[in-house]
Amino acid sequence: MEPLNQLTKTSILDERIFTELFDQEDEIYKAKLMISLEERAEELGVKTKFRTLLNAYKRVEKETKKKSSRHACLVENWTNFTGPYDRMQCKSWQASDEGIYLYNPNSGILDIVACYHPILPVERMKNLETGEERIKLAYKRNKRWNEIIVPKTMVTSASKIVALSGRGISVTSENAKFLVRYLADVENANDDAINVQYSSAKLGWIQGGFLPYDTEIVFDGDTRYGQIYDSIQQVGSRNRWFEYVSGLRKTKRLEIKLLLAASFASVLVQPLSGLPFFVDLWGETEGGKSVTLAVAASVWACPEENTYIKDYKGTDVGLEVICDLLNHLPLILDDSSKKNRKLEENFEGLVYDLCSGKGKTRSNKELSINRENHWKNCILTNGERPLSSYVTQGGAINRILELECGAKVYDNPGEVMELICKNYGYAGREFVDLIKDLGIPKIKEIQKGFLEELSDDEKMQKQSLSMSIILTADKLATDYLFKDGQYISMEEAKEILTDRSALSDNERCYEYLMDKIAMNPARFESTVETLEKWGMISDGYAIIIPVAFDGLCKSGGFSKAAFLSWADRKGLLQTDGNRKTKNKKINGRSQRCVFLKMNNREEKQEDSEFHSVSTYEQEELPFD
Repeated sequence: MEPLNQLTKTSILDERIFTELFDQEDEIYKAKLMISLEERAEELGVKTKFRTLLNAYKRVEKETKKKSSRHACLVENWTNFTGPYDRMQCKSWQASDEGIYLYNPNSGILDIVACYHPILPVERMKNLETGEERIKLAYKRNKRWNEIIVPKTMVTSASKIVALSGRGISVTSENAKFLVRYLADVENANDDAINVQYSSAKLGWIQGGFLPYDTEIVFDGDTRYGQIYDSIQQVGSRNRWFEYVSGLRKTKRLEIKLLLAASFASVLVQPLSGLPFFVDLWGETEGGKSVTLAVAASVWACPEENTYIKDYKGTDVGLEVICDLLNHLPLILDDSSKKNRKLEENFEGLVYDLCSGKGKTRSNKELSINRENHWKNCILTNGERPLSSYVTQGGAINRILELECGAKVYDNPGEVMELICKNYGYAGREFVDLIKDLGIPKIKEIQKGFLEELSDDEKMQKQSLSMSIILTADKLATDYLFKDGQYISMEEAKEILTDRSALSDNERCYEYLMDKIAMNPARFESTVETLEKWGMISDGYAIIIPVAFDGLCKSGGFSKAAFLSWADRKGLLQTDGNRKTKNKKINGRSQRCVFLKMNNREEKQEDSEFHSVSTYEQEELPFD
């Protein structure tokens, strides 16, 4: 370097000066030289320019040293990522924070790119239901590590792996095949190091544990329903929730106690060999139905709208998938009146499907059968009309426990919602722990006792079984969690159950036929010639033409054969040997008709309102 006093305004800013300065190995001499150069620059009036260049060279030197240090510690055939993950064998790949590269065999240059940032497989997940594997990938973008769980088939196909670009992974159609190759190399080279974690896409009882509370099994369900899973957690104060809800129970409102007990009972349906069932709270608006549903949801999860609680606006397939996900946790649906048109048309089928505990069998594009959805839980719902008013078949009604919601269940519903939305999720976890501690045999004994008390020839067995599970859950929660003595009484429970006669399809068919006859008297009178005749009334019997009888049964959705068999056993028919019809001449034509005995109510019917029905008011049947 030339003497300092010979440096000019131009020469002191030359690149040669800075190169010689930073080439000095003696740090003390370098520091003294740097000071002297700064003083000379000040004398020449270019101190600001000199310092700007000096700082730039310092940054370059620092970065150069950093890179040199990094490359000096790279271990060949191993990943060299900074972060929380251990090094993994990666065969011939060069994997560092700068990206993942491979030497090109043609050029000998490190120019084959698998990914421009760190990425590696850190865990394999084996689904207990299907046996299919998913893989957890860790990747670093913007100096932050992220994790993502994807199907194994996604990272083994170049055409599928490009979908990961939507999650922030740098993959295109150009480097996709190399990323697939790199991930396969790492996974196979570290087979012993990569942990295999058993997983499930379902919540509830899984191989002796309970998801999401037991960590031995992890959840790997559909990301579309991740909001439901995320809502199931413990938030706020455990004591605050119990104190407040205990206060609600002490109001002795059956609506609160029943839906709370049903929410707990959902996780007992499977261990107690029960069947899925509905618990429906119905009544006029602003009575407190939705708030009560939210209180029941807060046992397990966040009760806010559009988190755990769902509605009927989706499709039957969507509800089936949600049931499969919840498995043993309660499905909670708000407002049965808010159904889409497709559900409205086959609501009875939806009730049957949800209570069957099994989804429909479906094939996939490979023409194999998909895993069938299945569940065993309790379905809590509400609406302004009873759920049974949407269905006609006794089998569907038999799966519904209904309670009318009285006026003003809560003095301050806003306060209730505010508290349970800030404190929730503790009771469900404690209830699951309680089931494990007591053991299923002891709980079955409790349920058996309730079932015996509920046994009644006038009540339906399926409803009694469902109610016995609810009463069992109510007793366990009352004795061990709330400790407040606020049980659902046996009298209250029996009031909810439906009489067997009300559920019988044939009983309801008989009442339906009697009503139709009473509503259409002119169709049984020979004096009215302008109407299509259904038959005649004689000696306490409705003598019905076969075609008319078929149409009446069809219009009500009842089975003609089943009803006639039942009516014969009940002595309500005049028969001809083994035939359930008899010959009768009506309007000059002899034909075999149904002779159906009319009940007393119909025999004494003399209300002129019915007999004065005009022609255009008479009902037409949907004859084929």
